[in-house]
Amino acid sequence: MTVPVTPALREMRWWDIDAVLELEKDLFPEDAWSRGMFWSELAHSRGPEATRRYVVAVEGERVVGYAGLAAQGDLGDIQTIAVARERWATGLGGRLLTELLQAATAFECAEVMLECRVDNVRAQKLYERYGFEPIGFRRGYYQPGNVDALVMRLSTAPDGGSAAGNSSVQGTENNG
Repeated sequence: MTVPVTPALREMRWWDIDAVLELEKDLFPEDAWSRGMFWSELAHSRGPEATRRYVVAVEGERVVGYAGLAAQGDLGDIQTIAVARERWATGLGGRLLTELLQAATAFECAEVMLECRVDNVRAQKLYERYGFEPIGFRRGYYQPGNVDALVMRLSTAPDGGSAAGNSSVQGTENNG
């Protein structure tokens, strides 16, 4: 009997970009990020002025998932989360999300936002389990397919006060 290997999570580095791009192109063929986008994000992920946290999930030498968060002031924005298809429904997406939420806490973010394709119900359910709530849509956000994005927010403020009550997001249509 083979014991399943639990992927290790570690900081994403420049040498992971090729493996991440392979996954990116498999999972998001229409709107995959470019090499330059990952380089740009990683350029802001190290040192005392870091505003990004990117991690990879590794089984042996193989990258099977990745995730990234950008922080600006007291707002965190989940930039990406992806898990190799054969690792779906294993809890890896939740582990990656937990890592990003811990980074948001370290960055002292009062709330965390994300966009999710409206047709990606599996991801939406994950985010809802972690307390994210839908707050609006961004029409035609994912290009070139012209797919709408569901905007979701998690308030991390201790009192859940004003951060939870602010539902105005630039470029977002409120859904009530």
